[in-house]
Amino acid sequence: MNLSAPELLEKIRQQFDQAPYPTNPIEQSPKHVYEALFVHSLVTPYYLKYQQVIDTNGKLILDVGCGTGYMALALAEANPGAKIVGIDLSEASIDLARKRLQYHGFVDSEFHTLSIEDLPSLGLQFDYINCDETLYLLPDLNAALQAMKSVLKPNGIIRGNLHSAIQRQPYYRAQKLFRMLGLMEGQPGDMEAEIAIATVKSLKENIDLRAKTWDLDVSKAPEVKSEALMNYLLQGDKGFTIPEMFAALDAADLEFLSMVNWRQWDLLDLFKEPDNLPVFWQLSFSEVPLRERLQLFELIHSQHRLLDFWCTHSSEPVEMRSVADWEDADWDRAIVQIHPILSSEPIKSELLSTVAQYKPFEISKYVQASTRSIIEIEANQAACLLPLWEAPQTLKTLAERWLKIQPVNPITLEPVNPQQAREEIKILLSSLEIFLYVLLSQ
Repeated sequence: MNLSAPELLEKIRQQFDQAPYPTNPIEQSPKHVYEALFVHSLVTPYYLKYQQVIDTNGKLILDVGCGTGYMALALAEANPGAKIVGIDLSEASIDLARKRLQYHGFVDSEFHTLSIEDLPSLGLQFDYINCDETLYLLPDLNAALQAMKSVLKPNGIIRGNLHSAIQRQPYYRAQKLFRMLGLMEGQPGDMEAEIAIATVKSLKENIDLRAKTWDLDVSKAPEVKSEALMNYLLQGDKGFTIPEMFAALDAADLEFLSMVNWRQWDLLDLFKEPDNLPVFWQLSFSEVPLRERLQLFELIHSQHRLLDFWCTHSSEPVEMRSVADWEDADWDRAIVQIHPILSSEPIKSELLSTVAQYKPFEISKYVQASTRSIIEIEANQAACLLPLWEAPQTLKTLAERWLKIQPVNPITLEPVNPQQAREEIKILLSSLEIFLYVLLSQ
């Protein structure tokens, strides 16, 4: 059954009015879910784009397809002082979103039952637009991107995502199956979800459809029904490839900034010996454009359910040098900050504890979006970085502190001179800046 765009949007609205999503209890908070806060912080993509640390106070942030407001709450927690505006087709979802942010004390927020195409009617321009788990449902992707672009400030950033056509292919087969069985003709509800669950659950465990789609805990009945509706019976669900993602951004005249979990799209990480690639790859790898590298990754290892990206207005290239290319004068001007999401009191408390016990501090356990491996800081290095939890620092002040903590070379027992201390701190900061745990600006 082919539906017109208005008919499809109405079915989507009905689905989320009937089963508001996400289902997180109103009292649940992402305040200490640092991974989610890191992704939802405007600081993260802004630094990737401009290598500057933006102050979120007074910024205007839009959550498109906000649902019941859990991500809007994450945006509020991750961007202190920002005003959150949410829109969604579902009035039932919007009602829960309002209650959620009020419950957690974010009174400077507003929510509207509104379609994405009607965004200009708000009369607002936004510093950051979050469109999470929404674009792949909409009948006209280009119209949605154009609508967001029209309300984005010149230096603003959009975060959006699309379902991966390759990774999610088993679910599209399941949706086709249940469409053939008539479960998606009307508005799927609990009864249709139960039929879908019973069908998949009744299959032998080695049957392809069950093996690739069934990972539900049947002891949690409400959650299982919700997941079935969001996977097996999701109205409007479509998959995209990396080339289709870039084609959509090009058509909307939007500039790709980065994948949200960019370090987890590193093509070299897929090889057993990245430093010893097959000859063909050695000859051609350095010449492969970024969008083609991402496509190669997708074809070799389609592990990501979402093609999760940041984009901006098309603009002239920003002249920005990697920290690895900085000269002494750049370092002399540098302001060193811990990423705001890592500056929380619980993390500081654990940092102090590990330093007191002379144990390494595993900084990557809080935020893994920017790394595929464990990142630890030695206890004496962590002690040197402690002032960052109080205020931004300069290289000079950190080097002076390092000289007090490590006054002699532990191997030769020779005194460490100020220049050596400076170089050692530069190496430490550079190694952490790669993952955006430490931010370096001028």
